[in-house]
This record gives sequence, C-alpha cells and structure tokens, in this order.
Amino acid sequence: MNTVLVEKKDGYAIITLNDPDRRNVFTLDMSAKVCDTMDDLESDEGISAVIITGAGKGFCSGGHLDELLANPGHDGLRKVYAGFIRIAESPLATIAAVNGAAVGAGMNAILVCDLVVAAESAKFDSRFLQIGIGPGGGHTWRLRNKTDIQTTKAMVLFSEVLDGRRAAEVGLAWKCVPDEELLPAAEALAAKAASAPRELLMRTKETIHRTQTIATGPDAVDNELDTQVWSMGEPAFVNMVAALKERMKG
Repeated sequence: MNTVLVEKKDGYAIITLNDPDRRNVFTLDMSAKVCDTMDDLESDEGISAVIITGAGKGFCSGGHLDELLANPGHDGLRKVYAGFIRIAESPLATIAAVNGAAVGAGMNAILVCDLVVAAESAKFDSRFLQIGIGPGGGHTWRLRNKTDIQTTKAMVLFSEVLDGRRAAEVGLAWKCVPDEELLPAAEALAAKAASAPRELLMRTKETIHRTQTIATGPDAVDNELDTQVWSMGEPAFVNMVAALKERMKG
C-alpha cells in the first residue's frame, strides 16, 4: 500500500497520509515518502501550495511505537521526524486539513503547516506525557508559536484535548468547518495562495519567517525591502500597474 498519496491540481497539491486502518500512523517509511513528495512538489513550477490531510477517520495517530523503541537515539528520532521537518522547511504555502484525530507526534504534521483548517470532528491531542515519553520534533516550541504558553501547558502538561471549534478559538486552527466542507475550504485557501506569483509567494513566506528574530520597526522595514524592490520589477506588478493606468484613462 502506498502510504502517501499525492493529487496535483491547478496550482496546488493534496498529500494524503494513507494508512487508515492504523489511523495514519507516521512510520519511518511514511516519513521518507513525505520527504520525497515534498522534493517533487517543490521542483514542479506549477505547484505553489500543498494541503496535508489524512485518509479515513483520522488525521495522524502519531509515531509508530515499535519504531520509536527501535530507534531511541538522536539519529533514529531525527529520522522519525524528518517528514514533519521537511514540511516545516518548505518554501511552498502549506495547509493542514485536519479531518480527525491528530495525536502525539501526529500533531507535528499540523504544527509545521502555515495554516490549519479543522473539521468539527477533529481532535488535537498532545498525549506525549500520557504514554511516558517527552515531546519531540519541536512539538512544544511550535505549539507555543501557534497558540500561547497557557494553551501549550494545558495540552502538554494537563492532557487537555481540543476539538475543532476549540482549536480555532485558541488559534491552533485558522478556522473550523463542518466535516463535509473541510477539503473544499482548504482547497479554496490553497487556490488563493497559488494565484500569486510562485517566486513572490515563496520569498514572502521567508520574509514572514524572519520576523521571529526582528525586534525593532526599522529592522522590520529592512526585512521587507529586498523582496518588495525585486517584486516591483517583475511582470506581475509591472503589468498590473499598466492595466490599472489603462483603466484610469477610460
């Protein structure tokens, strides 16, 4: 069985974690295939955005426990998390379409995405401490960045499980939609991202990421200058200005 399915559409792609009988447990094989898939999508000039979702009733049930036990060292754990980290490092716009339970390391596939859309039936469950293992893959840092310190502690230390609506309330999800509207909502967002020039989208995403280390207004201005100056010489902007001038003449 192919545990990672890919469907390319107009400007974006849908990656489906495909092991529904095991609620899409994130194995070493799946991790490696996600890495390969992201390599392929990034090399495709026609793809600007990526949606990640799960097959069946679950999003991702976390890491495979037998594989975790067999790979307890630093190098082994890095292999387990390689797929998540690959998504985090992608210059493409990424959306998690959370169709069911995201548990433990399975939440990392959500946390690494730029945007999260949750179905009403979605469940967000950190669960690391409940099975006697420390969080991994940057889980606490990413959760803190997406939400706040209290939500992070509630989910990690106090085992609070959030549904789709609550996830949207605390900022873990951008929006919560009825289950049947999940993929259409995610695809509408992906299409919006893909409507922008690809290189501009990727450069702007990098600009946003750099703001994490910016502390002053002048530095914030400098952070955006190079991309803005570059974009003003690109066809998309030049042609838009020319078309606007023509409309104003009329």
